[in-house]
Parts: sequence; C-alpha cells; structure tokens
Amino acid sequence: MKRNEGTAKPRNFTEFPLAKASYSLSVHDPRDLPRPGAPEIAFAGRSNAGKSSAINTLAGRRRLAFVSKTPGRTQLINFFSLGENAFLVDLPGYGYAGVPGEVRSHWKELVGRYISERTSLAAVVVVMDSRHPLTELDITLLEWLREAGRRAHVLLTKSDKLSKQAQQATLARVRRDLGELYPGATAQLFSSLKREGISEAASVLSHLAAGKNKAPAKGE
Repeated sequence: MKRNEGTAKPRNFTEFPLAKASYSLSVHDPRDLPRPGAPEIAFAGRSNAGKSSAINTLAGRRRLAFVSKTPGRTQLINFFSLGENAFLVDLPGYGYAGVPGEVRSHWKELVGRYISERTSLAAVVVVMDSRHPLTELDITLLEWLREAGRRAHVLLTKSDKLSKQAQQATLARVRRDLGELYPGATAQLFSSLKREGISEAASVLSHLAAGKNKAPAKGE
C-alpha cells in the first residue's frame, strides 16, 4: 500500500449522518481495498454478537448489513458510505465453529492487514454480547488494535437480556478490565431490540471520525 496517499479531512460531524448509510462495495482480497479517503469506522465482533443488527439499528435500516443465521458465512469486508463524510465498515465475524481452517486463515489475513495498514481507519467498534463480554478472542482483537495504535470503542449488545442491575455491573466490570487491557478504550451498553444506546454510540462515532487526521504510523 502506498504510504503517500492522503486521507480526506472529515467534514461537519455535528450530526453524524448514519441515516445516509448506503452499501458501497465488498472486498474479499486486501489488494482490492478502495483508495483511502474519508474516515472509516469499522465494526468487528464474534459471530452472533449482534454486529449486523447494531449497524442496522444505528443506520435506522432493517437489512443494510446482512444478518446471517449461519455464523462465519460472510467473509467479506463490506463498506457503507455515509454520504461524503465517512464510511461504516463491516468486518467479517470471528469465533465461529465448524468452518474450514483456510477460512479462518483468510479472516486473519484480510482483517489483520486492514487493521494494521489501512490509512483511513479512524477507529474500530468491538461488538460484544453483554452476557459474555471479553472472551479470549475479543481480548486477542483488542491486543491487535492496541499494537496497531487504533482507537477502540466496545459496544455491549443485547443489554435488554440483562436486568438493569446486571447491565450496570457488567458495564463497570468491562470498563475496569479495559483500563488494564487497553487504556483509552471506551465502552457502552447497547440494545438493538429496545433501540437503546443509539445516541451515545452516534456521538462516540462522530467524535472518533472527526478526530481522524491521519493513520497512526506503525510503531508509534
């Protein structure tokens, strides 16, 4: 990837244009990634953690991101344009069982290169099921992001499955653990079913995208 390719400065993010989200393209090979431009907010998470549902809810759509009933089925990086302001990027799910080893290797190559090399990547939203947060694979992804110098925001989905007391206890525990695993990473509760946490998430994404001037150099 050419390191002298510039990245477009973000425009006005006073109102993050999630409602403008529209499908742009899908990529199976890292070499086919589009030229870096507007800031990209990527979503990553274990299969069945509610990643696609979260994207759909934030965009106010039912099927913007495909909700698969077969974990690990979609092994593509999907780009959704937010007008000319930014992109939402749906990374393939991880942690699925019953798929060939070459599929898992492809995931590591595709997602690993995107996270480590993508110059227009502003931040990664790590989607976790609030009932089972910070699994071993979640922690591995956070370590990748930390090593690559990427900003991270954790979305604790399906929070409606927990009592109010359990929600707050889980959020406090995740934030405490993140303080040790990845200082600077943030976390919040989110429910696609109850449509809770949308405003908070939109505000965080707006801040992350607006703060994107250039990608961190490797080793910084």
